Amino acid sequence: MLFICGALVLLAYCSDIHQSATYQDVVYAMCGKWAQAACSLCIVLYCFGTCITFFIIIGDNWDKLLYKVRPDFCYSWYMNRKFTISITSVLFILPLCFPRRIDFLKYASAFGVLAIVYIVILIPVKYFYATNLESVVVKTRPDTWMDVFLVVPTICFGYQCHISVVPIYSCLQNRTVKEFAKTLTAAIFICLITYTVGATFGYLNFGTAVKSDILSSYNATADVLVAVSMMAAKTYTTYPILLFCGRAAFESLWVELWKLTPEDIVRKETLRRIIQTILWFGLSLLLAVVTPNIAVVIDLLGGLAAVFIFTFPGLCLLQVVLTRQRTEKNKHSQRALFIMAVMYLIIGMFIFGVTFSQSIMDDVHSKSSKSHKTICG
Repeated sequence: MLFICGALVLLAYCSDIHQSATYQDVVYAMCGKWAQAACSLCIVLYCFGTCITFFIIIGDNWDKLLYKVRPDFCYSWYMNRKFTISITSVLFILPLCFPRRIDFLKYASAFGVLAIVYIVILIPVKYFYATNLESVVVKTRPDTWMDVFLVVPTICFGYQCHISVVPIYSCLQNRTVKEFAKTLTAAIFICLITYTVGATFGYLNFGTAVKSDILSSYNATADVLVAVSMMAAKTYTTYPILLFCGRAAFESLWVELWKLTPEDIVRKETLRRIIQTILWFGLSLLLAVVTPNIAVVIDLLGGLAAVFIFTFPGLCLLQVVLTRQRTEKNKHSQRALFIMAVMYLIIGMFIFGVTFSQSIMDDVHSKSSKSHKTICG
């Protein structure tokens, strides 16, 4: 948590130096053009893959709701997951994806926060009212010490907000690093509490029989169906944020590839934004309705998340240290910052390498089932 919060504050600080508005712009200002290109490519891959998983999650939640209402819903075309994903996403997600600034999404995102609060309250309540806890098998240690690293992608995936934090910071009225640090600390602390409470009581309720989607482990009672509905709604409000960040990264690559002048960038910005949004939305939706497997994708996305949390912020911090080396009189603070930058880089590359290799090895050797099963098969 300290490293994550530190990286967020560092990104805000670097953003202020050159008035950068996106994550990749910060990397460009601090580390140069080639680092920006690598960063933009990673952001595009990460955001696009995450958008696909969001569509699949929406389909899963609709399947759960429809199964409760009508168990044979799979045979009705208008209840088929391909139809429900497509029509609801076009109605509720696509209109939120066109705005030029990300602060437009704050109203929709507020509902997503309420949805998570409801789910985090529901899980402990279900645990305390459970009646068969004696038969639950709780695993207290991994099979091998290397299995500890299998959870790292999920943790990085859950706490990765670094891509969107720079656009959000650039839209603040009171744009100061000090005020932003207070907000970040409170936000990360809330995430820590919600993740810990949900994970702990959810696992203690079902033990080793728990499913990757905790809500799927409960009987389809009214309160659980409300949670499923709110989770789907939360996903609808989160998708546009990832699309915005991915679109901005793609835009920077496009501008650099075609060497557009500032006049060209401004004159055709609206047209490019509309075309990019439609193509991004359509392609991610198409892949979501035909993709049978997302577990490996999430592992790889978690590895990329470690790059955004550790590697690129570490490069930016290292550049700050080198820039201030001649003017800074306090050599001890400079040395401490240099060591911290190196630690960020080492941790980021280590996590990415280990999680990437383990996810590939685990999939090749089929140590665990990676198929994503749906209700309709």
